[in-house]
Amino acid sequence: MAPPPLIFVLNGPNLNLLGTREPEVYGDETLDDIAGRIEDRARDLGVRVDIRQSNHEGHLIDWLHEAHASRAKAVILNAGGFTHSSVALHDAVKAIDVPVIEVHLSNPHARESFRRRSLIAGAARGTIAGFGALGYELALDAAARL
Repeated sequence: MAPPPLIFVLNGPNLNLLGTREPEVYGDETLDDIAGRIEDRARDLGVRVDIRQSNHEGHLIDWLHEAHASRAKAVILNAGGFTHSSVALHDAVKAIDVPVIEVHLSNPHARESFRRRSLIAGAARGTIAGFGALGYELALDAAARL
């Protein structure tokens, strides 16, 4: 029997500080708390998840390439601050044939003007923003149905 479909969940810079970093913006759940919720939801949906975090742009790019090479069903990507600055991540998302769903805990359009531009959005299948940690579960539901 084939293993369940694999979905990568990739988290960018400073997301390791969730729970303590600006909880009024990002909430008080840690990345481990969110990972637990994602893993529980993945079991309910019959998919596997590979959840990773890095503060380094190159790691995220390598993991996008790995998702492609491993024929992952989808990637959920919270690129953090790289969302607004990384042409390289944009190009990596465009270069793979795995659907990428961009996730943001906060609503970037309700924040500083520099956060309103996503270089990832134009290459992603879709974007979910402003629902806090629930956004990951919404993205997982969408990814499982693709």
